[in-house]
Parts: sequence; structure tokens; C-alpha cells
Amino acid sequence: MTTKNKYPISGNLAENEKFFKEHVGLNTSFDLGIRKLYIMDYQVNMYFLNGLCDTAYIVQILNKITAISDDEVDHVKFKEILENRIVNQSVEKIRTLDEVVDQLLSGLIVFLIEGSDYGIVVDVRSYPGRQPQEPDTEKIVRGARDGFVENIIVNTGLIRRRIRDERLRYEMLKVGERSKTDVCVAYVKDVANPELIKIIKKELEAIEIDGITMADKSVEEFLVKQGFNPYPLVRYTERPDVAANHLLEGHVLIMVDTSPSVIITPTTMFHHVQHAEEYRQAPAVGTLLRWVRFLGIIASIFLLPLWFLYVSEPSLLPKEIAFIGPNEEKNIPIVIQIFLADFGIEFLRMAAIHTPTSLSTAMGLIAAALIGQIAIDVGLFVPEVILYVAVAAIGTFATPSYELSGANKIARLLLLTSVAAFQLEGFVVGSTVFVLLLASIRSLNTPYLWPFLPFNAKALWQIIIRTSVPGAKLRPSIVHPQNIKKQSN
Repeated sequence: MTTKNKYPISGNLAENEKFFKEHVGLNTSFDLGIRKLYIMDYQVNMYFLNGLCDTAYIVQILNKITAISDDEVDHVKFKEILENRIVNQSVEKIRTLDEVVDQLLSGLIVFLIEGSDYGIVVDVRSYPGRQPQEPDTEKIVRGARDGFVENIIVNTGLIRRRIRDERLRYEMLKVGERSKTDVCVAYVKDVANPELIKIIKKELEAIEIDGITMADKSVEEFLVKQGFNPYPLVRYTERPDVAANHLLEGHVLIMVDTSPSVIITPTTMFHHVQHAEEYRQAPAVGTLLRWVRFLGIIASIFLLPLWFLYVSEPSLLPKEIAFIGPNEEKNIPIVIQIFLADFGIEFLRMAAIHTPTSLSTAMGLIAAALIGQIAIDVGLFVPEVILYVAVAAIGTFATPSYELSGANKIARLLLLTSVAAFQLEGFVVGSTVFVLLLASIRSLNTPYLWPFLPFNAKALWQIIIRTSVPGAKLRPSIVHPQNIKKQSN
């Protein structure tokens, strides 16, 4: 980040006030205010920012410090007396006006004292936001219903509640020259890889941008430099229990203020295909859920290209399933029908997101009963196209990671194009290139297809089978934890 000039705090309060008028917009911005107090013959200026402060805390503090004149007679120790009378657990001294501005615009209040070369910062923040509630994208049948919110302090507390370990560390950084957004790096000191922590902090500190208004997504693009690769290189979660579990495995979390999701690093593709619901059921049931989810993910990528290949070359079909394929020909080629239907589902998904909840159900009924059926009746689609596109779409929705589902959709369309151009050769070559590209991806020096490539039998078994918690005694080696055993002291 670019460095700024350091303006020391002056003992002349008029000079400090002039600085605020010129650099911060005091008396211009309505939400920035100053309260001038006179206590024991000293002038004290309190600067505050409306909207991010808790007025009740401020009034309580003012009641205490304005009573100093009535209770104290020792003018020599006025500064110490003032600091001691501030009833708050978070009170710090700062010595530059630049720090004052940063703290002030974060919602803290600042006291500047006549004749003093430092200011007193008091944390009375009360950010507007919602209460923790279950995330829409990671719902479960049983388990905790709390989820991350847009307040980073609340989010750190939700994890602390689950990991009461003195070795849990939260390191706070500010990112963005203008936004000065709070970004927290969370890890367990004796578990996480120190080199990974060092790399992440170095990348965050090197970010040079006006602001990260898109929060964690902007941080991710600086951190992993994804380019046009559609596959997610970090995992997002809105569940504190999922985040806490990854911390104990040796992962490093990145929390960004104003974002209700947390970045988990490093991750492989298989981290994106697991869901908390699998760990809230018995191991056998969790394994079944996982296999069904895998089947849905595979269907979302390969079902449509494979069906179109059989339609294009019926000779490849075994006699037992020779009925697969349209019984009648339409004026529109099958591949065009597939693309139209696939994009049509995307239209409906986008419309559902932007439609008020009270109208979304009606919109879904209209789309299913009218648009789909009429499109078949008028000859735009054959029924099988609608069937297989719908199954592929369901597989997309069954993918736990929203980012992975979008990437798989792009892979499906590219593979479908390859089959349309080269039939069987296109499917074989396209599928091979797809796997090779995934194998070539590395996220923070982590192989994307681990433990499949490079092969690790024990780790792969834990992905295929949801093992019981007492049986999972080792942390995943891919994160290079300092302490490999989970139950060790």
C-alpha cells in the first residue's frame, strides 16, 4: 500500500481541528462531529462518527469524565485521571492524526487533550447489521443454525465460541487505500503451516487498491491470481462450525469485514464437494449422501455430452439401452436445443434470484407448466432434451459449492461443443483435456486434484467414505500441519 505523510498530534487543538476540516470534511460531512468539553481548566475535543457508534456508550463515558471537575483537584495528573475515568475495556493511545482518522472512520471515538501530543481512542463501535442466522446456501437438517454476518467482530466471536484455545490467533490488517477494510487472518498457532501464514499475510499487505468494496471476492483475486480459470481456488463458507473444523485441520482463514462468508485456504477440488450435512448424520448415512452428491456433480458435467454423443452415434449404444435418443426429428438440431434449454434454465435461475419471494413460486409454476410444455408442443424441444437438461441442472444445484457448480457448467458446455464438432473423438479428447487441466491447477502451491493426483490412498478413502470422528486421527497432510495428530496435547 502507498505510504502517507505522518501528521503528529498537536497540543494546539485548533491546529488539529483545522486538519480535520481540510482532510476529513469536518463541518462538511454531516455524520462527522466534534464535541468540545472543558474539564479542570483543560479543553478536551471528542471526535465521533454518527452511524457507527453506540450513543449509549458515549453518553455513559461523557457522564464519567464531565464529573471529574466535581471530584478531583489534582490538575497535574489530569490526563491520567481522564484516561482512568473512561469506562470502556478498549482504550488506547495514538500519536498521529493519520491514525486518528483511520480509527475515527472505523467507528471509534477519539479524545484530543489540550497540551497533549497523543490522543485517546475508545472503541464504541456498533455496526449496523443482522443477527446470526442459518445460511441459505449451506442449510442442514440437524445442527447449529447460526451463520456468519457482515460484522467481522461477531464472526470472530462465533469461531471463538467453538475453539477456546489460547493458540487460536486473529491478526487484523487494513486493506484498501480509501476503504481501509478490516481483514483478519485466523489460524491455530501450533497447527497451521507458518510458511502458508507468511505467504497469505505478505499477499494481503501487498494489495494496492482504492477499496475492496466487493469484500472477500476482491481479496481472493489478489491472493490466488485466478485469471480466467473458472474453478474456485479457495473455499467459501458461511457456517462457523465448518470454519472452525478447517482451522483445527490446519487451514488458514481470511475474514473480511462487511462479508458474511469466510475464505478457507488452501483447498483442493474435493473440499468443494463436501457438505456439513454429511457430518451431522451417521457415517453410513453420511457416506450415502456423499455418493449421491458425487453422482449429481458427475451428472452435471458429463450427462448431457454423453447423451448427445449417443444421439449422434446410435451405434455406440448397447442393445439394452437402445431406446435412448429422440423418437422424432425436429427442425432445430439437438445440440442447439440443448444449449437453448440450458441457457433457459440459467434465465430462470437469475429471474428467481431477482424476483421477490412472494412472486418466485408463481414464476416457477409459469415456467414449468407453460413455457416448458408449450415449447415441446410447438416443436421447439424434444421431451428428452428437457429431461436430461433438467437432470444436469439438478446435479448443478446439488453441488455444495456455488462457485464449483458455475465452473462445472462452463466445462459441460465446452465438452458439449467438443462432442458436437468431433463426436466420439471430441468426447474422449475433451474429457482427457478437462482432467489434465484440473491436474495442472495449483492453489497456494496445493495440487487441485489431491489426493487423486498425486495419489494418497488414505486421504482418498476419507473422501470416498465419511469416516467416524474418532477414526479420523490425522490432519490432512496437504496443508502441511505442524502437528499431524488431531488428539495430541
